[in-house]
Amino acid sequence: MKIIQITLRHLKMRMKFPFVTSFGAMQDKEFLVVEAMDQNGRIGWGESVAFDTPWYTEETVKTNWHMLEDFMIPAILHTKLHHPDEVGQHLAYIRKNNMAKSAIEGAVWDLFAKEKRVSLAKLLGGNKEKIEVGISIGLQQSMDELLQLIQSKLNEGYKRIKIKIKPGYDIQLIQEIRKHFPTIPLMADANSAYSLEDIHLIKELDQYNLMMIEQPLSVDDLIDHAKLQKEISTPICLDESIHTYTDARTAIKLNACKIINIKIGRVGGLSEAKKIHDLCMENGLAVWCGGMLEAGIGRAHNIALTALSNFTLPGDTAGSSHYWEQDIIQPEVIVENGYIAVPTAAGIGYEPNRKTMEQFTIREKIFT
Repeated sequence: MKIIQITLRHLKMRMKFPFVTSFGAMQDKEFLVVEAMDQNGRIGWGESVAFDTPWYTEETVKTNWHMLEDFMIPAILHTKLHHPDEVGQHLAYIRKNNMAKSAIEGAVWDLFAKEKRVSLAKLLGGNKEKIEVGISIGLQQSMDELLQLIQSKLNEGYKRIKIKIKPGYDIQLIQEIRKHFPTIPLMADANSAYSLEDIHLIKELDQYNLMMIEQPLSVDDLIDHAKLQKEISTPICLDESIHTYTDARTAIKLNACKIINIKIGRVGGLSEAKKIHDLCMENGLAVWCGGMLEAGIGRAHNIALTALSNFTLPGDTAGSSHYWEQDIIQPEVIVENGYIAVPTAAGIGYEPNRKTMEQFTIREKIFT
């Protein structure tokens, strides 16, 4: 397979509602879409999940465009590839920049699956016909609004609820949710908002039977996460701490967590995500697929990855309508009673809507 043309697009879409975390609020989502064409005219699609500010990782939409335009696209364009795993090898000389790497690698995976005439899920080794999905709920302006939103998502069939927490908006919040929903699968996402000085506060969460607390401490604090996990019964799930297979292996060796959230963009693509999935399965750790407020192309890649057998916990891949008035794929991702059907068509299984993409595109460049 040889890629003869790559189109890079910068899109901006308005979410239905602001998404609020411990880092702040966001409603306009900017992101990049990579369109790769091979010598036979087939098209593969990838999506960068970097935000326009570096609050989640050091990457941004602008840095991703720079890395793709000046380094990654030239390294892949007109290069003979036998398998998508080779994309990572060609880009190995570039330090980090995982979300940019993932965007171009995702397009190659989609293209390769279409060339083989199989679904991306099957090509990755997935064996599920449908996947369980949960929902991630940002911080709300009032408790009543939060409780109403939780109820509405339970009514829609979502299999677990993830709540954002931060100091001063944690114990009382979880306590109130448990009063109204004593048995629902519930997890708390801290986005690194705490330190070991907060250990007594975090211990209080043990009484609320949470599925997990996600990334309570700083990104680089694997040792402190290991200390914390010894002190609490609630499973720790690592998110921002895991960027590579080596990070996952280190966390497992240190007993720093009991669960890992695998995000394709954060770890640099599907090839690395699959390696981390396999490592966790070998070591008895559950994994789930986290969301990055993706549009339809990134959401489709998440669905394919989640079809792998060790994704035993509901992920964050909610339906398109939860985030967007109109998504950039057709059909849109639909959740039915808490499940998404895994597409069986070749590639990602969804067709990008070019007319819709044009409406949201603010910059475009074609590389030949």
